[in-house]
Amino acid sequence: MRKRLILGVTGLGAVAALALVAAGIATAGKAGITPLPSSSCGPVQYGGKGSPQFLIASDLPLQGSGRTQTIEMTKAIAFEMKALGWKAGKYTVGYQSCDDSTTSLGKWDPAKCSANASNYVRDKSVLGVIGTFNSGCAEIEIPIGNRAGLQWISPANTYVGLTHTPALPGEPQKYYPTGKRTYARVVATDDFQGAADAQLMKNNGVKSVYVLNDNEAYGFGVASAVRNVAKHLGITIAGFEAWDLKASSYQDIATKIANSKADAVFFGGLICENGGKLIKDVRAGNPKAQLYAPDGFSSFTDVASGAGSAADGMWVSIAGVPYKDLPAAAKAFAVKFGKSVGETATKVNPYSNYAAAAAQVMMSAIGKSGGTRTGVTKNVYSKSFPSTAIGPLKLNAVGDPKAGTISFYKIANGGGTFAKLVTPKPSLVALAKP
Repeated sequence: MRKRLILGVTGLGAVAALALVAAGIATAGKAGITPLPSSSCGPVQYGGKGSPQFLIASDLPLQGSGRTQTIEMTKAIAFEMKALGWKAGKYTVGYQSCDDSTTSLGKWDPAKCSANASNYVRDKSVLGVIGTFNSGCAEIEIPIGNRAGLQWISPANTYVGLTHTPALPGEPQKYYPTGKRTYARVVATDDFQGAADAQLMKNNGVKSVYVLNDNEAYGFGVASAVRNVAKHLGITIAGFEAWDLKASSYQDIATKIANSKADAVFFGGLICENGGKLIKDVRAGNPKAQLYAPDGFSSFTDVASGAGSAADGMWVSIAGVPYKDLPAAAKAFAVKFGKSVGETATKVNPYSNYAAAAAQVMMSAIGKSGGTRTGVTKNVYSKSFPSTAIGPLKLNAVGDPKAGTISFYKIANGGGTFAKLVTPKPSLVALAKP
């Protein structure tokens, strides 16, 4: 693999460039493409023959307490593109990892999401975007991309209203001003995840649950799904409220939970939203309560480091099946990728597999696209992808996968260990509306 010299790369780009050299992945010069701005994106990664003809960008939050997970996801995308020889059909394709977060927020930033999306649509080199991670960011980026006919494929968005009903008024149509879909995802939505969380609570003997949310699209959506399904299953909703993401203490919430006599607490949000402190305070005031969280807390090492032993025993739901239940090709990816980042296959974060699967879908679509954005979109919807990093995948007409199984992991000893599979009943999924 030939090394290419990058000149004048500063800030985020410089850090990314050093990481890529250490990982043995080449970086590309301008060649036949126009690199995205280094203020938000790392250098172009490319190791194929000649120069890349097109670009794929990933749009993930690379700062904040959840960065361990998202940085690993960018490595999984680069790993998969390298495995494909940086080729999609007859086209050579480079990759840039872009950051939609800011240091000040420590999470995704609405202004950054808007600016990034505008950069992608203006750059005619870009044929597709792998992202976003956060559904709130997706709400901003999807319409911008839609007006330009640029395809997004998310490895992590789970908010129902981005693609289908039941959802909030105006959804999902308001995200597609052209009337045509340009957004898909490879991960199951919150109607499945919320139903599975509530079903597991019922199976675990929960009688009353206090439901917290971050008051954002993803967190409120999955919290609402849990509340609605839990009520149907006969579980009392002891409380439903949002937490202040910047609070220095959550003792008031912990006291409310204790006074409610709830025997379980659900955290609808993200670990980067002061989640570690929230878990600590809730656990301190409610030492016997069962703790549950959605995939916003799936960066297990960040949960453990932020909350310490207070997170031990916490249940975390993630769409799909664990490593041991993956088909052979998907297991092979986890083994090879894990080795490349110094981890065993079972320690690879599940969302790294989803990131690689999103890259596989995007590269497949580009290979059949005729080199146009319209052509990419035509090869995403109602298509089957028989062998991906998460197993066989089929996307329906609105860009959702046919998936219904949710994995549950338990936090302990600084990490997460697979514990149980739950396939929610269709009747419960139908109740999981905002």
